[in-house]
Amino acid sequence: MTQQSESTTTSPSTHEADPRPATPPFEPASPSVAAPRPLGERRVWPRSFHDRLTAPLPGLKAMARFAREGAVRPGKEGLADIPRLPVAPAPVPRVDATALAVSWAGHASWVVQIGGLTVLTDPVWSRRILGTPARITPVGIPWGGLPRVDAVVISHNHYDHLDAPTLRRLPRDTPVFVPAGLGCWFKRRRFTRVTELDWWEAAELDGVRFDFVPAHHWSKRTLTDTCRSLWGGWVLTAPDGRRVHFAGDTGYGHWFSRIGSRYPGIDLALLPIGAYDPRWWLSDVHCDPEEAVRAAQDLGARRMAPMHWGTFVLSAEPVLEPLTRVRAAWEKAGLPRESLWDLPVGGSRVLE
Repeated sequence: MTQQSESTTTSPSTHEADPRPATPPFEPASPSVAAPRPLGERRVWPRSFHDRLTAPLPGLKAMARFAREGAVRPGKEGLADIPRLPVAPAPVPRVDATALAVSWAGHASWVVQIGGLTVLTDPVWSRRILGTPARITPVGIPWGGLPRVDAVVISHNHYDHLDAPTLRRLPRDTPVFVPAGLGCWFKRRRFTRVTELDWWEAAELDGVRFDFVPAHHWSKRTLTDTCRSLWGGWVLTAPDGRRVHFAGDTGYGHWFSRIGSRYPGIDLALLPIGAYDPRWWLSDVHCDPEEAVRAAQDLGARRMAPMHWGTFVLSAEPVLEPLTRVRAAWEKAGLPRESLWDLPVGGSRVLE
């Protein structure tokens, strides 16, 4: 199974009205947040999470079209701007417990400093992932330059978000927060502090709250485990109320406004803007830059930091296009320029 089939495959359908009930069984009727669950709680999960899909997985017709139309990589012209991709490695800033800081290592890997904790999101420090060309920009933050890692959050099990070689570098007692059904993957690798959560559930570590929230995506890591574990994003809330939403990997849809209503006052949204072309194949599971800006507005986020671009070549858009389009969409929406944290790989921003 190649990376392309795991990380970017979806149906050719366009966005349609959600046919499900307004309040499905897995969505609480109340917008209030749940009480935190115990860390490391033993849970029993359903065998499949297919009922959480927002759009159907590709059928034979879509697969045939994909095979007929060939590669989903940029042509020579689309790759020509690789030297122009913004890369500015720098040390992770030193901040106190009252600050909120983010540093972009590349793709969906962030160092989030919140409430006195250092949290890694979907850490991928490898040069190459399964079935995909080597990264086109270096890792923005050397592993040896990281502060002590207090926790890790994982959005889903695709190889460009769940990287075994990187995770092997962590002490096995590192607290890890993962989607429902993914805990066994970590326990097989002897991680001892693994907390699995369903959508809209939360846990708390040293005063920082970790809420697992829905995303428009799917999961697959082998030929036989399609949707056997859940997928989603995370809302991290500091003791002083500051909030970061890490969207993981997602298409655009109704979940953003529902997340925003349940977790008001999001200070920063880390949103994916790349791996979107061709749209007939990817629109259900990957935002394009304009959709990411709409998602930030739906969330009510005060700031947005783009991610999931400029690191691995996973789709057909020119490598620099996500950045130029997200800047144009942000300006067109009339949003303050200083609220778009379009960081270079290795860049950091601090919200005091």
